[in-house]
Amino acid sequence: MLQSAAENDASRDATVNVLQELLDAGGNRLRRLRRLPGFGAKTLGLIVGLASIGWISTGIYKVQPDEQGVVLHFGKWVDTTEPGLHFHLPVPIETVLLPRVTQVNQLQLGDPTASYLGKAMLTGDENIVEADCAVFWQIKDAGQYLFKVDDPKAAVKIAAESALREVIGRNPIQAALSDRRQQIADQTKELAQSLLDAESAGILITQVQLQRVDPPVAVIDAFNDVQRARADQERARNEAEAYSNDILPRARGEAEHIVQEAEAYKAKAVNLAAGEAKSFSSIYESYKRAEDVTAWRLYLETVDEVLKKASKVIVDSSGKGVSSVVPYMPLSQTPPQPEPHHPDRDDR
Repeated sequence: MLQSAAENDASRDATVNVLQELLDAGGNRLRRLRRLPGFGAKTLGLIVGLASIGWISTGIYKVQPDEQGVVLHFGKWVDTTEPGLHFHLPVPIETVLLPRVTQVNQLQLGDPTASYLGKAMLTGDENIVEADCAVFWQIKDAGQYLFKVDDPKAAVKIAAESALREVIGRNPIQAALSDRRQQIADQTKELAQSLLDAESAGILITQVQLQRVDPPVAVIDAFNDVQRARADQERARNEAEAYSNDILPRARGEAEHIVQEAEAYKAKAVNLAAGEAKSFSSIYESYKRAEDVTAWRLYLETVDEVLKKASKVIVDSSGKGVSSVVPYMPLSQTPPQPEPHHPDRDDR
């Protein structure tokens, strides 16, 4: 704070000295002009007035929409103004710079012409890759951009390269080569911006595009073989998963079908057994009430069931072992019909 106050006092003193010198020089010139014939007080006043208006008008300036105004007080940056009409102390006390802040600049990292940029980077799983990226940036604060950083372009290069190396060092090589490229680019942008903001560079990084990420040329063939093997492995895994997704639902469906059939057979068998048990219980109850009648009925029903399946029946009616064969004709069969009688044929 003491140093800032001392600087302001020195600036005021310098301003007073310059104004005093300008007034002295103007007074000397006016005294010489007054000695000229026909030069009066009115003419002198008019000249002084016009000169004053012209001098004061040098402090009016306009900032365009794509610019920022950087006001310099005897060459020292004292203020930054936004687009519109503004006023500063007349020249030469204060002047203004109008840099364009909306223009987007592009910077290529990995350019072989940049002697201080190395391309090889170490990944998180201790592999080596060569990475190139494009950085797009613009001016965020014109005053900081002009007076806080000696070489803004070099600052952007160093910050972006440092950020890219750090981000790639956090990730495995597979992430940098395939599935997380955009995430790496976004993280690089955020980290590089934080580095520039820490140095008050007045620069805004708008985008980082990760372009080429390859293993070193000396091992690229072996690396490609590894990548192809991994691709084959991934393809085999996908095929196995596809086969699994196809066969398992069908197997589950067949198993469910078998289970349902078994359940149906179980229900049928249980119901039949329950029906037979119930019938047997009913017969048993009848047998307890009338044993002879029930036994004779069961005998007849059994004989009837047996005879239905026989084409011939041997019946021993005498009880002496003499048997006679009696044909059994099912009711479903029609007995043979006798031939019709023809009188004419008998007469002959």
